[in-house]
Amino acid sequence: MAPNPAIMNAVEQLGYRVTIGDVATQAGLKIAEANQGLLALATDAGGHLQVAETGDIVYLFPQNFRAILRNKYFQLRLQEWWQKIWQVLFYLIRISFGIFLVVSIALITISIIIIITAANSDRDNNRGSSDRGGGFFFFPDLFWYFSPNYYDTSYQQRRQNSRQGRGSEMNFFEAVFSFLFGDGNPNAKLEERRWQEIATVIRRQGGAVVAEQIAPYLDDLGLSYRQEYEDYMLPVLLRFNGEPKVSSQGEIVYYFPELQVQASQKNRQSVQPYLEESPWRFSQADSGQIMLSTGLGVLNFVGALILGNLIRDGIAAAQLGGLVAFVQGIYWLLLAYGIGFLGVPLVRYFWIQWRNQKITARNRDRLSRARLLTNPDAKLQQKIDFAQQFATEKIIENKDLVYTTETDLLEQEIQNSDQIEAEWQKRLQRGE
Repeated sequence: MAPNPAIMNAVEQLGYRVTIGDVATQAGLKIAEANQGLLALATDAGGHLQVAETGDIVYLFPQNFRAILRNKYFQLRLQEWWQKIWQVLFYLIRISFGIFLVVSIALITISIIIIITAANSDRDNNRGSSDRGGGFFFFPDLFWYFSPNYYDTSYQQRRQNSRQGRGSEMNFFEAVFSFLFGDGNPNAKLEERRWQEIATVIRRQGGAVVAEQIAPYLDDLGLSYRQEYEDYMLPVLLRFNGEPKVSSQGEIVYYFPELQVQASQKNRQSVQPYLEESPWRFSQADSGQIMLSTGLGVLNFVGALILGNLIRDGIAAAQLGGLVAFVQGIYWLLLAYGIGFLGVPLVRYFWIQWRNQKITARNRDRLSRARLLTNPDAKLQQKIDFAQQFATEKIIENKDLVYTTETDLLEQEIQNSDQIEAEWQKRLQRGE
């Protein structure tokens, strides 16, 4: 079984020397999951265990542990290859919608021109040249998007937006995909971020917190938020091996021993006062690209309707054959794409409005809980003061170690005895 990628990333970000609490906080994992994953990673990647006098364990990994794992696990190499291949495939998928739009417009436009030209030619043969060419100019508005001035204006606008820092880095084909389907869920890693921020809050408070300090990062509390039992803290206790502590006044605080232990002294991580979800955006393409995509979508749809009227009876396709016959064969595909190209973004726009209303309501609820901590009342302040009795921070340095798997046990015992003897010699010299 390949190692957990989240644990591997956390080890790298933390400098290759970590505790279980370090990894659980960095990756937002359960304590048990972080413990099992670190043991497996240390076994597979040649990591070392360092044991402190307190019994706490630090994991030390070589900086090339990914290369070691890559040589050991074919599955890991396969995942890395697939990630590279998928990036290329997904890019091709993204630009394919824009390519199909251009191809669809081209097929529809050329077919309309062929049919109208043929119809005009027939009228010329029957009635002379009095009506010559009138049909072609019946559709001038369909082609204004192909005006060179339009593209020049759009290009200049993109350059101006780029200089002012407002421009999109997408090309046209990527912008078409973004217009159709958006750019992904902005809160795809919300649960991971939720637990990372909760663990960070617990660490900043020395491993001991009250429920009100965690509530701004949770959802769906309902009536339990207003009840004295604080049931919503149960998942937090389970995830991080917490223990409830009760004061003589019956106040409950929560103590997390594993999150108090760190492998090294680090700068205190900043954390938001509450878990804030990002609103969904319709598209990250700039306004010019969105207008261009909309305009071409309308052009494609209107052109499909006009073409459908021209080939409805099948006579044109039978007489002209070739491209016209081919387009008639795939006409319903072209029409469906034209409808979907405009329909999907329209439905998605209203869905995003509804979704963002829900996000705004959840953010507002979390913010209201966070504001209770800015000016806590006497009861809440008493709970916070009681929690601080259990707060502490353990930094496991090399001087605190009694055993490490980096060197032989006998060698470590000799080193320890030499250190003890040297310490006694110093004391004797000082006359102690």
